[in-house]
Amino acid sequence: MRRKTASNNLDDLSRRQFMAGMAKASLGLSILPLSGFLSASEPVPSLQRLNGDPRRKPTAKNVIYLYMAGGMSHLDTFDTKPGSDHQGPVKSIKTKADGVQVSEFFPILSKQMKHVAIINSMFSDQGAHGPGNYFMHTSYRQRATITHPTIGSWLMQLSGQRNQTLPGNVLIGGGSDHPGSGFMETKYAPLPIGNPQAGLQHSRLPSGVSEEQFNRRLQIADQLNQEFRNKYQTKPVRAYKDMYQDALALMKSKDLAAFDLKKEPQELLAEYGNNSFGQGCMLARRLVEHGVRYVEVNLGGWDTHNDNFENVGNRSASLDRGLGTLLMDLERRGLLEETLVVLATEFGRTPTITETDGRNHHPTAFSCLLAGGGIQGGQKYGKTDANGAKVVENRVLVPDFNATIAYGLGLQLDKTIFSDSGRPFTVAHKGKPLTQLY
Repeated sequence: MRRKTASNNLDDLSRRQFMAGMAKASLGLSILPLSGFLSASEPVPSLQRLNGDPRRKPTAKNVIYLYMAGGMSHLDTFDTKPGSDHQGPVKSIKTKADGVQVSEFFPILSKQMKHVAIINSMFSDQGAHGPGNYFMHTSYRQRATITHPTIGSWLMQLSGQRNQTLPGNVLIGGGSDHPGSGFMETKYAPLPIGNPQAGLQHSRLPSGVSEEQFNRRLQIADQLNQEFRNKYQTKPVRAYKDMYQDALALMKSKDLAAFDLKKEPQELLAEYGNNSFGQGCMLARRLVEHGVRYVEVNLGGWDTHNDNFENVGNRSASLDRGLGTLLMDLERRGLLEETLVVLATEFGRTPTITETDGRNHHPTAFSCLLAGGGIQGGQKYGKTDANGAKVVENRVLVPDFNATIAYGLGLQLDKTIFSDSGRPFTVAHKGKPLTQLY
């Protein structure tokens, strides 16, 4: 008679919960990728990794993607309109780049504008936060039947990792609405980091557990899971095994110290800013320095329907210190030319100022930034009208912006990847890269 174990009687969902609980409690592992196993799909056999587009040399090896969640006001940041009735109390200041002005909220970043290309002609047709966030991250409109991958997952699929013991794709401070790896393999999903100052938690042996005890627990877990793996040879089950192997490799990696901000000088920590975004920017720099290829850092609070000018000022103070210091730090370490720094948001804010000193959603004109990674800085691209209401020159669609990022990384824009249902997708959904920015 076959002996039953606690896991034999569990249904599929309960078993996943049991396995995750055992991993965390018994093994000390809770390094889980962002995408859930339920949304994973089987790969098409013809898929192959592609080491960039053979027709051109990449200008960037890595991306640090700074996402301003909530809809950053372009009029009060990077597309100011001096003299307009809609500008409000925010003044413009000159920068180190000839003819380029930004708002008074960016005194530190203004000194780094020689590295930055401002795109003032962004356009989206997604005016709500969820769809706008999804569209900016994936280049595809949100659908109930499928989840599309973000650029970080595309980079992992098409080009691969540089450091085989560290995750190639990391998300710092992101929400649960992040699309992750979408229909791709779960191993391409970003590793989420909630608090950059806390580093990568549960990545060492549990207190009081020797390596011998730990290995014995791994053997027991493997025996418990072997029958289940043999019976259900599916991608979600394989993904769970891959996660274990990646987590174990990470625990033993000499580069695990990349997640520890305590190794940085206190003076530099202060320069980045004593807040989650500033410390996230510093962590992003440490990670790309150790071979992590794609790091996203989130800064929320830009949904300024009320008290726009005060709230944008507060958010901009963190952004100015974090991004301004990041560009300086990357340059002096010789990393800026190989690291594409991206600043993005889901849409802008209306020129009209409400009775509560707010600005509402405005997807038809907004601003994003690109710096480093081969970008020709010190320029503005595109133009809005005198009030910042609509694009009047060089309109840039969201897929075009993402195609520009992918182009810099050397990804083949027409490379087709198929979902489990056989539907074809490309990295930026027919977007046209702004090659003139490089």
